[in-house]
Amino acid sequence: MKTRKIGKTDIHVSEVAFGCASIGSLYREVDEAEAQAVLQTAWDAGIRYFDTAPHYGRGLSESRLGRFLKGRTGHVLSSKVGRVLSPAKSPISEVDGFVNPEQNDVHYDYSGDGIEESFEQSCERLGQSRIDILFVHDIGTYTHGEGNAAHMDAFFSSGYERLVRLKESGRIGAFGLGVNECQVCLDVMDHGPIDVILLAGRLTLLDRSAEPELVPRCLAEGTSLVLGGIFNSGILATGPVAGATYDYGPAPKDVLDRVAELQARAARFDVPLATAALHFALRQPATASILLGTAKPSSLTRNLTAIEQGLPTGADEILA
Repeated sequence: MKTRKIGKTDIHVSEVAFGCASIGSLYREVDEAEAQAVLQTAWDAGIRYFDTAPHYGRGLSESRLGRFLKGRTGHVLSSKVGRVLSPAKSPISEVDGFVNPEQNDVHYDYSGDGIEESFEQSCERLGQSRIDILFVHDIGTYTHGEGNAAHMDAFFSSGYERLVRLKESGRIGAFGLGVNECQVCLDVMDHGPIDVILLAGRLTLLDRSAEPELVPRCLAEGTSLVLGGIFNSGILATGPVAGATYDYGPAPKDVLDRVAELQARAARFDVPLATAALHFALRQPATASILLGTAKPSSLTRNLTAIEQGLPTGADEILA
């Protein structure tokens, strides 16, 4: 599998990454055998970039990924900071869409001390002393609403500088943001340089809101993009069917109509909508890698096959 460089660093990632939210039992319980099987499928396919987070199953995803990577070399690993875990005060059966997570409570902390505590916890769960890429997770109004101002103050007052120090010490190789919105990326880039942004759902065949400002800024400053949510939480994989989801909720009519148009355009070239979505994400000029996340080996293999087969001659207009 081809690799691409992260920002101005010496880190090179496989152009397809495996996103590990699913192996934290997202939306359904995934047992250890299933988790290890899909990770092995990713590895066998040549994927060498794996992304996880404390948020995914309250530490479950990190622990499972750590067990899988033990003894392996030649991979790139990213995790996230901003959430600090602690032993749960009462039993948790489901939280934030994760079923039977690890029994941990969580609080947000984007200060330097909070970021370092979250980082050290992740290192322990992953069985690593170093993490290649560290993303500041879900900072911004999309997650925090009016409460985000206090989180930004904490991050700008000490969190950003702590990431710089972790990079200078070699504990991390690169840092940036892992978010679902564009404006907070621009705000942080105004404060100081970042190596990479994991942007979910805002540079897709359907939602191109990153194109006017964020993409040109990334290209100008040498900041890479890792694209997540390339199916916009489902609808670009399923098409405009009954019950289709967009942005983690039921798709509104205007979105269903727009997706129907995209599907019809792709159908003229006999290209599945999901295949078009995959190639759109891969061809964006600032993209270092695209995330595929699933607990099913068959789904992962199907998407990798669609990438490998490419688009038929003349079909590039689907992506315009």
